[in-house]
Amino acid sequence: MPMHKLKVMLVDDHAVVRMGFKLLLEASDDIEVVAEAESGEAAYQAYGAVAPDVVVMDIAMPGMGGIEAIKRLTAKDSHVRILALSAHEDISHPMRALQAGAMGYLSKRSAPEVLIDAIRALAHGQRFVDPQIAQRIALQTIGGDKSLVEKLSAREFEVFTQLARGQSVAQISDTLNLSNSTVGTHLYNIKQKLGLSNQAEMTLLALRQGLIQVTD
Repeated sequence: MPMHKLKVMLVDDHAVVRMGFKLLLEASDDIEVVAEAESGEAAYQAYGAVAPDVVVMDIAMPGMGGIEAIKRLTAKDSHVRILALSAHEDISHPMRALQAGAMGYLSKRSAPEVLIDAIRALAHGQRFVDPQIAQRIALQTIGGDKSLVEKLSAREFEVFTQLARGQSVAQISDTLNLSNSTVGTHLYNIKQKLGLSNQAEMTLLALRQGLIQVTD
């Protein structure tokens, strides 16, 4: 009898990255890439028809972004298994992704075989977090040393990262399906909590915290 292959959906805004992941994963006998999406919005729309065993989700994408996509997919299907990926080295992104409903988190710097192991683990209902990231989260939790942006609520963090990438209030309102006044309230709270006065300072803080990169 033919082997049942694990169905994977790749979500990343870079076509070259998706191609590389696809070639890597399909070199394994038990994994098949059944769908690709270039944004969180596209992944949300395609998920129901594709019904993948595992969704491999980049965190830093234009539009709603990976964390918001994780929230919406989890609300749509409580059994969804999402492996979040990021090139960022901060602790905030993995913590937010896991809190949003992701079952696993990997750095894009991880070895190729680790990505395959993580997908197999999630497909069998197990959690998988990059060991180095898990250690840093544990040390931060034990030491009580919170990053400045940990003061933000989940929604404020989403708005903050969008603002740090140069998005306007109107663009964020459209992306996150919020009113302009609601985004404005979040912006005010973010400035108060972080002691910032403008969008440029938010971008600088996000860069220092490793939440965004110059290429974002």
